[in-house]
Amino acid sequence: MLILEANLKVYIATGSTDMRKAINGLSILVESRMELDPFSGHIFVFSNKRRNMIKVLYWEHNGFCLWQKRLERERFRWPQRGEEVMRISPRELRWLLDGLEVVQGSAHRPLQYSSVM
Repeated sequence: MLILEANLKVYIATGSTDMRKAINGLSILVESRMELDPFSGHIFVFSNKRRNMIKVLYWEHNGFCLWQKRLERERFRWPQRGEEVMRISPRELRWLLDGLEVVQGSAHRPLQYSSVM
């Protein structure tokens, strides 16, 4: 199981990615295509064209970690956005991994207040 802390930043490469790529190839994509720092500790998520496989890349202390999930029958509900990179919350990544849409139309929107008075 992938452990997702609430304060993590999660970035999705919204197009399809060649799943033959491993740590080196995916970290190069993070730097070149996503224009982000692969050593930041943020989570970077990729999917294949068939949407039955997801790879998650992140840097942890002294090395890269690569996590993969492959579905045997279903497809991930991968976001179809115009941008190449989409930032989502760890909770939305959990939804995606559980087979739900990243954007839940009926979900309560998070509120942020600076004061109670």
